[in-house]
Amino acid sequence: MASAPGRVNLLGEHTDYQGGFVLPTAIPQRATVGLGRNGTPSHVLYSANLEKTLRVPVGEVGTEFAPYLTGCLKLSGVMEGLNVHITSEVPSGGLSSSAALEVATLRALRELYSLELNDVDLALRGVQVEHEFVGVMCGVMDQMASSLADTRTLLLIDTRSLERRAVPLPAGAEVLVLDSGVPRRLAESGYNERRAQVEEASRLLGVKELRDVTDISTVETLPSPLKERARHVVSENSRVLVGLEADAVIFGGLMNATHASLRDDYAVSHPLVDDLVGLLEAHPDVFGARITGAGFGGAVVALVREGTAAAVGAAVLAAYGTLGRVVVP
Repeated sequence: MASAPGRVNLLGEHTDYQGGFVLPTAIPQRATVGLGRNGTPSHVLYSANLEKTLRVPVGEVGTEFAPYLTGCLKLSGVMEGLNVHITSEVPSGGLSSSAALEVATLRALRELYSLELNDVDLALRGVQVEHEFVGVMCGVMDQMASSLADTRTLLLIDTRSLERRAVPLPAGAEVLVLDSGVPRRLAESGYNERRAQVEEASRLLGVKELRDVTDISTVETLPSPLKERARHVVSENSRVLVGLEADAVIFGGLMNATHASLRDDYAVSHPLVDDLVGLLEAHPDVFGARITGAGFGGAVVALVREGTAAAVGAAVLAAYGTLGRVVVP
């Protein structure tokens, strides 16, 4: 049995598949996976959250939630039937519930089969599961954060070199995460579309990745919407690097700028999410707020004055209505 946390990303959204910088932290909620041999030619996969069982022959992928699990089993060379029991506290929608499930599964497989996988290798195998079995061409941030981050500090990751280091939260601040209650209906298709757009922007600019663009005015030569997509990625990389030395007020302003960029240039927000972020930004104890994750709904993250997160969350949700809920703290 093994578990892994979800994550929330404070700065560096949609940059990890262009070699950029990201600044996530782990959240307390975790996914837990138990494995056991069952002596049959099929895997029996049970989701306690869904109260649903799937049976998938060994070597096949299956449907619904199965690919997140069977992809891990196939890549790890499992040739026998396993019982797989999963339960998760991680809300879906921007907090890497799928990465937490993959990392927990791979940790359990590492233990069961004594696999020689370090924590980075494990994260990269989770990314491979997303690409080959789930069909989402994600970057490395989610699985790296789930595998390596903690809840006490931010984790700066250079997604090109995979170098990383812990970064303290700005003094006098803490993290608040709210679930907007808006389902992410377009997240997977929209994500792959955005990735294709920035890859085409890189090609037209003659660079390996938008990480290599040092003059943001260069992107203005691109046609729309490639121009807007590239402008977000290039400016977002800069915001992460500025944020490393920023106090809470400046860091919060960077988060506000990120949300505006995700809304206007990357076009991955949602009107109700914008409303929730606006309520947060207007609160006197909030330094900054933004949508987090792939977008199109899901969670928002705010940097708030230390000791006020619970009160801010309650006040903002009362103004927002009945959809949202506090996730952290």
